[in-house]
Amino acid sequence: MGFPVLSDSFRLSRLGNAKHVANCVLDTDTYNEVDDQFALAYAMLAKDKLSLEAVYAAPFHNNRSTGPEDGMVKSHEEIFRVAGKIAPVPEGFVFEGSRGWLKDNGGKPVDSPAARDLVKKAMARSDQDEPLYVMTIGAPTNVASALLMEPEIVKKIVVVWLGGQPLEWPTAREFNLFQDITASQVLFDSGVPLMQIPCTNVAEHLRVSLPFLDAYLAGSSALGDYLTDIVHKYTNDPFCWSKVIWDISAVAWLINPGWFSTTITQSPILNANLTYSHGAQRHLYRVATHLNRDAIFRDLFTLIRG
Repeated sequence: MGFPVLSDSFRLSRLGNAKHVANCVLDTDTYNEVDDQFALAYAMLAKDKLSLEAVYAAPFHNNRSTGPEDGMVKSHEEIFRVAGKIAPVPEGFVFEGSRGWLKDNGGKPVDSPAARDLVKKAMARSDQDEPLYVMTIGAPTNVASALLMEPEIVKKIVVVWLGGQPLEWPTAREFNLFQDITASQVLFDSGVPLMQIPCTNVAEHLRVSLPFLDAYLAGSSALGDYLTDIVHKYTNDPFCWSKVIWDISAVAWLINPGWFSTTITQSPILNANLTYSHGAQRHLYRVATHLNRDAIFRDLFTLIRG
């Protein structure tokens, strides 16, 4: 089944600023590191800019999980730990995601409560509605599966994805992208309105040190203490060390695109060897080239401190 073909004018209108409070969902491998927790808190607290409708647990596999299913389950549990420090978690707000990779499923959708809920929420929107923004800060297996389940949702959603490297970089290799190459290819190939935030030279500017967290976040709230504590526990060698909290970039762009420099260009072709190829006939998408680190942390920490 193919994807609907969107006109450039329609896609560019979708990739502009949200006109009102943005209806959104968050797809997150929350236990993968310690940055998704900050992003989840940001998305929940920025109520004057975002209306967060659901949170989806994404799979991951690194030294904090035994495989993608275990990573998703641990992420699901972590969502409740973080969200519960902000407000009671309502039923039907948090959904389990994929238990395996799209690349291991022959390119067919990986069924999950998260993918089905995304299709349901997207298809409930009329053509006149503002899009549903899908903040994707992990391997995009859930989101790609939803696109493959119901290709019509390309007309209904905008994907804001932290993943990959800048287009001029010699490799596209990055954790979110290479965990599920097939799912990442779906994002680039489907024609869904896509905002990509690369890691190197863009999201990697979003660094914190332990003294920075101790000075501005610790002691401010139960949430502030939790976020500070998990970063402290993340390293055994804190001397001159910093941690990138890059996942907050996807939330920050939706809150204030003015904090970002971006460009509109042709969507790249993601090759199996994790390089980009480029073609003049490819559809347009938006990619970030720079961000304002200080403005983003000032906004986030102000919300956490209350």
